[in-house]
Order: sequence, then C-alpha cells, then structure tokens
Amino acid sequence: MQPVQRKLILTLLAVLIFPLCFAPNEAANARGKHFVLVHGACHGAWCWYKVATLLRSSGHDVTTIDLAASGINPIQASSLQSISNYFKPLRDVMESLSLRERVILVGHSYGGMALSHVMERYPKKIAVAVFVTALMPGPTLNATTVNRESFRRAGSIGDSRYSYDNGPNNPPTAYTLGPMFSASRVYQLSPIQDWTLANTLVRPHRVFSDEDLTREITLSERNYGSVRRVAVISEDDKLLNKDFILWMIERNPPDQVLEVKGSDHMVMMSKPKQLLALLQRIAKTTHY
Repeated sequence: MQPVQRKLILTLLAVLIFPLCFAPNEAANARGKHFVLVHGACHGAWCWYKVATLLRSSGHDVTTIDLAASGINPIQASSLQSISNYFKPLRDVMESLSLRERVILVGHSYGGMALSHVMERYPKKIAVAVFVTALMPGPTLNATTVNRESFRRAGSIGDSRYSYDNGPNNPPTAYTLGPMFSASRVYQLSPIQDWTLANTLVRPHRVFSDEDLTREITLSERNYGSVRRVAVISEDDKLLNKDFILWMIERNPPDQVLEVKGSDHMVMMSKPKQLLALLQRIAKTTHY
C-alpha cells in the first residue's frame, strides 16, 4: 500500500472513529433517566401510579418503593425500632445500584427525610434530589427542628389519630390520617377517586423520637451538600403550605426552586402532568 493511500485510509478511519469516542456520553444524556420515587407518611408506592406511568411512557426508568411498614411492605409500624429501619428499603435500592449508576431521587412530604438520609450516605449515586412539597433538613437545619415546625404549623389534626402503644402517659407511637382531614387538607384538589383510594390504602406511620431523627439524619456539606437539590412548591398545599416550604428554603437554600400551580399536598394526584413537566425539565438539565 502506498504511503499516500495509507494516510488517506487512516484519516478516514479517524473521521469515523472520532465521533464514537463521545457517543456514550451523548447517548447517556439523550436516553431516559432513572427516577426513584419516594412516598410520604402513611402512603406507599401506590401514590405515584400516575406520575410513574407518565415517566415510563416518556422513556424513563422508574423505581417506586414502599418504605418499611408502608404500602404492601409486610413490616408493621409497631415493630419499627428506629427511623433507620423505616428507610431501609430505600437504602437497599441505593445499594443495588452500580458504582457508575446515578439516579434522580424524588421525595414527597415526609419522604424528604428519607432523601436526606441517603444523600448523606450515597452522594455519588444521586444526580439530583427533588423535594416535592417535602421536609428538607440540611447541614444547618436540624431534622428535629423541621419536623417540629411542620407539626406546629399544621395545627389541628381533625379526625386523624395517634396511637399510644406504650400507654397514654407516654409519647404517641403512630399516626394515622383521618378521611375528613385528608379530604380537606391533603386531597382537597385531587380527584375524589384518589381520595377514596387513599382511604383504602393508607397505613399508620410510626412516630420517631427527636433523638432518633437527629442520629439518623445528621447531614454534612461534604456529602449531602454535594448533591444538586431542587425544591418544588405546591401552590395550594394546606398541609405543608407555601410559607413553610419557603421557611425551609430560606434556612437551607436548594440549587433550584420550582412551583406547581393549582395543586394540593398530593401534587402527583392533583397535577400529575404538571409535575411530570417539571421532572422532565429537571431531567433534561441533569447530565451523568
């Protein structure tokens, strides 16, 4: 083969191979992302049924989990010794990811505590954490402070009820949403079918001690703070209202703040398409 021909062939090969060097990253950005959806107190993976379907239809991978004693998880709330046990199903998902895999974590309401817990432990496996009208502690905002403030602002619990497995003179051990409280403060803008579904499926939520919360959700700038964080406000949330979310944002500023208009606390039920649009927007700006 003549030197000129060899040079021409090598040049052509270089032209063909060069784009392939960048193909994996481009393909990774173009294909769907992996979303992990985390429910709030008393709920389960079932509450994401609309958004999970929409995300999958849009080409994304979706994992919905039941935290311990939630949804169809077989553990009973009374058997949970620590909030660490409650979070274990989410830790199991994070452990199952390969070292190179990263996910978009989405937590709703009390699910923000679970997100914070795993952000501290698996920061390199999380591309972005999305707090959807969720509790959002931070390195300088103690989880106990956030939890107490949420209850203080919530006021009356209506027909919701506390359980006292250790006797009436001891702190409550579990909390269960009442149907009327749910209708007026949680699902007031959601289709009535979803409220009916919730009344069938909600379960008691274990009440964890301040000491337990502080021990299991102690957050650092190095780990928790290294993860990109988005806070989503629900305009007409009557449980964790806009003022409370802004209170947390002021004390623990995220990287981005978004808002869903005309939604109640159950954003995924009342405005699933609008929430999908925000998640799609976040996914498009998330590169890994």
